[in-house]
Amino acid sequence: MIKIFKKIGSVFYQIWFYILVAIPILLLFPILILLSASEKWYPHFFWVARNIWANFILFGMGCIPNIKREQQIVRGKSYMLVANHTSMLDIMLMLKVSPNPFVFVGKKELVKIPVFGFFYKRVCIMVDRSDSKSRTAVYRRAQKRLANGLSICIFPEGGVPEEHIVLDAFKGGAFKMAIAHEIPIVPMVFFDNKQRLPFTITKGKPGKARVKVLRFIETKTLGEAHKGSISEEVRELILRTLTNN
Repeated sequence: MIKIFKKIGSVFYQIWFYILVAIPILLLFPILILLSASEKWYPHFFWVARNIWANFILFGMGCIPNIKREQQIVRGKSYMLVANHTSMLDIMLMLKVSPNPFVFVGKKELVKIPVFGFFYKRVCIMVDRSDSKSRTAVYRRAQKRLANGLSICIFPEGGVPEEHIVLDAFKGGAFKMAIAHEIPIVPMVFFDNKQRLPFTITKGKPGKARVKVLRFIETKTLGEAHKGSISEEVRELILRTLTNN
């Protein structure tokens, strides 16, 4: 009986998450429309997303960010942000980690989420992983954003793996892009989001949302041939940190 009540509570907890996602967007809708209308205003859109939207959701869910850093992000510098992907909370937590404006590269399916999907489509770089033209277009759009001084965030697993998988295989796009643009790779580890808000609707609970920002990997001396080895190095680093937690 206790298990049944826990599952019912988790269902309401999951529903509460989507309510929290929608409330600030609806309240700030005119401002968000204006700030998402032009790429030059994106840093202001990012400020609202980071300081209002992400805080509203994380603290409203009782998921208190706990961020530890082995190296500090320098303001005004571009980076390639990568992390393990376990939950929708990863989006909000990534916003809290980086003080520098960045753009997500993510799957186009997220456009289908009511309210959130409308702005996701306007400010993120969407990719259809089954379409080679879409993947090529990602590089062009990312190059433009990097030229404007922004960072890029990619979850290199290419999606959220099944719940029993600790860390899925990495795709090479993030590392190829980082090498091509000679920007540092910033590996991060999200420890708790799978327990806080998994994709299983009958699971989830509040608590700490811990993040560890690992030492950056410089790419200025690397060529495209290093893409595979860097991908494996970063994956091993994140996996080792996860399993030694």
